[in-house]
Amino acid sequence: FVPGSDARGPEWQDLMILTAQEEYGLRCALSLARAGQGESLTLSQVAEAEGLTSAYAGKLMRLLVQAGLVDSTRGRSGGYLLARDPATITVAEVVGPLGGPFYDGEICTRPASASELCVHNNDCAVRSVWSGMQGMVDNYLEQISLRDLASDEATMDRTMEEIRDRSVVSGGD
Repeated sequence: FVPGSDARGPEWQDLMILTAQEEYGLRCALSLARAGQGESLTLSQVAEAEGLTSAYAGKLMRLLVQAGLVDSTRGRSGGYLLARDPATITVAEVVGPLGGPFYDGEICTRPASASELCVHNNDCAVRSVWSGMQGMVDNYLEQISLRDLASDEATMDRTMEEIRDRSVVSGGD
């Protein structure tokens, strides 16, 4: 996923910065958003809707429950439902607990080998690029709600144009 990109074709997969877990977890949350406020889905319904095994969908749903984004109810009429209105849950909130940031600033302080830190630890212009990119990705994903994603593609395209326009006007902040 590259914000603002129109990349298509097989090479677009090389541009992804989301993990499969983040992508499918987001899709599971989206299934719940599309079910409607206060409506629950069973694990098998979520798995089937997203083409996942029940075991993998279960793992993703557990992570979303632990993050407080999804509620689960056991029993015959049990299932999963969003813990809040989909308009108040951002894509950033969903993908965060499923994976983590694209760029982790702490990587620069971890040893590059068994005996030393990265040789660029004290002065690294590249770190600024990755940190800035992480900020842009975070900002972008914080502006998109599950309600937005539950719309059709044409509506979502218009929403994305509005977000890009706001980012250009505000200087990306």
